Amino acid sequence: MLTSIAISPAEHAARCEALLAEAQTAGLSGVVLFDPYYVLYYAGFAFVPTERPMALVLGSDGRRTLVVPRLELEHAEAKSTLDRVEHYLEYPLAHAMASSGLTGTVGADQDGYPWILGYRGPTLSELSGATVVRVVDQIERQLAIKSEAEVALIRESVRWGNLAHRLLQRYTRVGATETEVSQRATDEATFAMLDAIGEIYSAQSFVSSGAHAGYRGQIGRNAAIPHALAGNLVFQAGDVLVTGASAPVWGYLSELERTMFVGDPAREQERMFEHMVALQDLAFDTIRPGVPCSDVDTAVRAYFEEHELWPNWRHHTGHAIGLRYHEGPFLDSGDDTEIRPGMVFTVEPGLYAPELGGFRHSDTVLVTEDGIEILTYYPRDLASLVIPA
Repeated sequence: MLTSIAISPAEHAARCEALLAEAQTAGLSGVVLFDPYYVLYYAGFAFVPTERPMALVLGSDGRRTLVVPRLELEHAEAKSTLDRVEHYLEYPLAHAMASSGLTGTVGADQDGYPWILGYRGPTLSELSGATVVRVVDQIERQLAIKSEAEVALIRESVRWGNLAHRLLQRYTRVGATETEVSQRATDEATFAMLDAIGEIYSAQSFVSSGAHAGYRGQIGRNAAIPHALAGNLVFQAGDVLVTGASAPVWGYLSELERTMFVGDPAREQERMFEHMVALQDLAFDTIRPGVPCSDVDTAVRAYFEEHELWPNWRHHTGHAIGLRYHEGPFLDSGDDTEIRPGMVFTVEPGLYAPELGGFRHSDTVLVTEDGIEILTYYPRDLASLVIPA
């Protein structure tokens, strides 16, 4: 019987050891991490960032310490798998970091806790007297290559995002509102997920607690705005719809987006849809181990150029995804990072025309040794995405 789908304590320890080994090779006496996603990645501890700082300290002796405010002490002790949890009484972070034994040159994601919710405290270098060197590049390289356990969690996210999207399409109809349809699909998919895997499930997310699907305001002409906001719009015949669905599973995310139509699309809308699918297929075909990320976006941009679609271009081809909805590297002409097996990307080239709407599919893909595996499996063809008017 499956009793857990979470990242194991052994994997969290191995991640810390790998980062600390890089730090020691660079002559650093330890590493301090403040970013909540980094703390989650290395410690398995999810928290809501507030003005009360939290930090993960990796010492030169290999000891892993989580520093938290008194408010979070029991939470941290119950959820983390580290060697030690230390606490301080209240804002700002001071004595616990000052007594952490960090000296000389220290690696960190940033020099002190960021100014979240008005926090105004001393920098790490002021607290410790150490010279602080940023180690974000090393961290992000580690995050970019997903382990088998991470991929398994992303696959689980795909499964429940797919269900939420199926319900979203089923309940969308002329006269209904964006809010009621999105909420109904989200609630039903979440309840189904909890019925199926509730005993072994945790969202570990700062923004969502279950499967969700919606439109984010990308309805009708607003679909031409790539990052619109929900507005309780009423669905009408002729609307172009751009969707989004996902589910946090122990912190890990997938991305599923589709372009749908309320009633049969006009010929020009159908033409834009066909171009959008062709662009996505081109990107799929270009993603291979050893290829720079920039090559994928360059190939997509060449298609825009060839078919005189530049007025409809708005954004790059995609981005990595995992614990964060947007991670690096990016499928962008300015990012020459080499694509490697284990990377997970969203592939989402879009076309946008104010008079017609927006046209964007997004699928989550895993880079394999010889190409990609498309993890999302919702239909992409036009006939499957037309909602009767």
